Amino acid sequence: MVFAPPKRLVRAIGETAPEGDDWLEKLPDLARGAVERRELTVERVQLPGGRSSLVVLVRMPDGTPSVLKLAPRRARPESERAALAHWGGLGAVQLLEPPAAGTEGELLLERLHPEVSVRTLPEAKALLEAAGTLRRLWVDPPEDHGFETVAERTGRQARAMRATADSAPEVAPLVDAALTAREELLAAPPEHRLLHGTFRQSKVLSGDRMPWLAVGPDPVVGEHAFDLARLVRDRVEDLIAQPSGATTTRRRVRRLAESLEVDRERLRGWTLFRAVESGVRARRVGRERDAELLLEFATWL
Repeated sequence: MVFAPPKRLVRAIGETAPEGDDWLEKLPDLARGAVERRELTVERVQLPGGRSSLVVLVRMPDGTPSVLKLAPRRARPESERAALAHWGGLGAVQLLEPPAAGTEGELLLERLHPEVSVRTLPEAKALLEAAGTLRRLWVDPPEDHGFETVAERTGRQARAMRATADSAPEVAPLVDAALTAREELLAAPPEHRLLHGTFRQSKVLSGDRMPWLAVGPDPVVGEHAFDLARLVRDRVEDLIAQPSGATTTRRRVRRLAESLEVDRERLRGWTLFRAVESGVRARRVGRERDAELLLEFATWL
């Protein structure tokens, strides 16, 4: 089979890959090798797929439907493996094999229903189901874990945000507000838990073992509000299109904070930081429409 990377993956890798990175060119051979080692039967490459990995629908030698996921090192697939192993299938997709030599960047996972995410549900129901799934993931990290912390991850992001603001004064006030919020939030975090890291409605898929399971974590250790912040801006394009978008956003912050017992102001602060960071990053790689939506959303907070 030809393992042609989906256009979405090619575009995203092109935006973020460092100069000289050849993972995308090697990907077809990497996929063939991963399939042959496990004696998998390939059904198809999942389309449109993700922005950081190739996802292939396969069957194991005994016929069990599963998913083979391949990701470059910079996407931290081994961190994802460690988090999924720690969750053990509670609230998240299940690993189907332990790590082995020569399988770095390759994950064999249980098959969910990729065409059915909570984003297919009505808005209120989707937020309820997503929040319930997220709650199951908030556990203590393993002792001596190697996961990145919220302070470390947002520190890298903050440096990139400052650099962009220096060359784009029109976004400087929002960047300043976001960076100030970050400093205040990191002064006294209320908990240090294992977080999904990139949680949103499209990351929660229908399953057979449980109704809804999270996929695609970029795990990080920190406070609950950081993880919940990305969910606040889900369907941002719909929010922006509504005359009452700002009011709806503030109501969403309040309801999510109350339902998951998170401090409302901390959730608002992390939502601001993450929206501005995503908007500035989108602008940096030329996705101007995304940048406009995210930065306008940030002004509502």
